[in-house]
Amino acid sequence: MARDAELDLVEVSPTATPPVCRITDFGKFIYERTKKEREARKAQTKIEVKEIRLRPKTNEAHRGFKVDDARRWLNQGHKVRVTIRFRGREMDYPEIALEDLKEIAQSLSDISTIEQAPMMEGRTMLVVLSPGKPSAKKKEKDETPAEASS
Repeated sequence: MARDAELDLVEVSPTATPPVCRITDFGKFIYERTKKEREARKAQTKIEVKEIRLRPKTNEAHRGFKVDDARRWLNQGHKVRVTIRFRGREMDYPEIALEDLKEIAQSLSDISTIEQAPMMEGRTMLVVLSPGKPSAKKKEKDETPAEASS
């Protein structure tokens, strides 16, 4: 039938039982398939990781500006990496940076979740926050109205 129509016999789904074939122009088939794949790649969303860099001695006001930037980025759907870099003898007091990271994560907890807990990497301590509300708070909010009506 394919020879009579001067077209190609193209195997569309070789894993199906029985295999599915189509009589079509092979060049046109390849072109349409690549076009579909290109459209699928366009539809994918690329999540960008934004970074905030601080020092253990960063004061509250400057940290507030950085947290506001992080809040804006999380609302846009980006992940945020908060990095605190140590210099010199600051390495002796990692608990200061850990406390700062916990405060930042707490202030952004209404719109984000902690994807990677605070950890040391060389001379830096970092935490990664991803957009989305934490499920634990949703459960607490759902339980509260139910208990109030009981």
